[in-house]
Amino acid sequence: MHKVTLIPGDGIGPEISAAVQEIFAAAGAPVTWEVHDAGQTGLDRLGDPLPAATLASIAATKVALKGPLTTQVGEGYRSVNVTLRQTFDLYCNLRPVKSLPGVKSRYAGIDLVIFRENTEDLYAGVEHRVGRDAAESIKIITREASLRIAQAAFAYAAKNGRQRVTAVHKANIMKLTDGLFLAGAREVAQQYPGIRYDEVIVDNLCMQLVLRPVAYDILLAPNLYGDIISDLGAGLVGGLGVVPGANIGQGGAIFEAVHGTAPDIAGRNAANPAALIMAAVMLLEYLDEGACAARISAALEMVLAEGRTVTPDLGGTATTTDMTAAIIRKL
Repeated sequence: MHKVTLIPGDGIGPEISAAVQEIFAAAGAPVTWEVHDAGQTGLDRLGDPLPAATLASIAATKVALKGPLTTQVGEGYRSVNVTLRQTFDLYCNLRPVKSLPGVKSRYAGIDLVIFRENTEDLYAGVEHRVGRDAAESIKIITREASLRIAQAAFAYAAKNGRQRVTAVHKANIMKLTDGLFLAGAREVAQQYPGIRYDEVIVDNLCMQLVLRPVAYDILLAPNLYGDIISDLGAGLVGGLGVVPGANIGQGGAIFEAVHGTAPDIAGRNAANPAALIMAAVMLLEYLDEGACAARISAALEMVLAEGRTVTPDLGGTATTTDMTAAIIRKL
């Protein structure tokens, strides 16, 4: 039995987290949950957006499932998501972007995996004011971080039969920082001669993803570019409601729904639980519980393909509870 920290999150987070718990129970998933607060809920209940008890639980279990958390814009507390990644050195953000049956999209056949460096770049949060009317943010790229995210991408490609890794950059302008990132990617690529390696400038990549997204296999990117193209990729397959994410380090991992808290529908039993379910499937795979993961994934895809019991954002009229029950029936 695996102990897993569960952070239900804010907004619709508790509703979709409850859906995952019900599905895991029905599937007999060998998981026990330690439930803790963070984000706005943590601030409201415990006076801290990232309570010590939550951090202690993740440190002990070394694996967590996290619902969406409120991130205040331009003010307030620092992003809890960023803090968690840096606290536990979760350097690898893994985002599968895949076409799903029954999910409406302009494209078909997309099967893309994005590897985003998760701890530095402009997201290191090193910024300051310069006088009254200017501010500076420092972009940090290191050889160590570049090597380990590249190693993660190529190791994944080798393990999963992927054929190509494409490094994303803007080294034509940021020659030192993005140049260092590319140097790390090239060094690791030499260790995997059977995997094709190439590079693409980030603005060109965005255009190419819109024109022909099936042309890419694995994308390897620094933090900021990876964040942007991850959401672009989600838009290609139906939106953030059908894309999971993982933050992985040497000693642990946090799996998450990457969509927002959707406060406009919170408490209305209308939230789509698919993304968090998919993240929970990735969690089971990480725990080497592949058979259980496959059963849950297959049940979800059957419900999506049928399209009869899905939430309004997926074109249906079902409630969160209805969709959860339909998935359980398919197990």
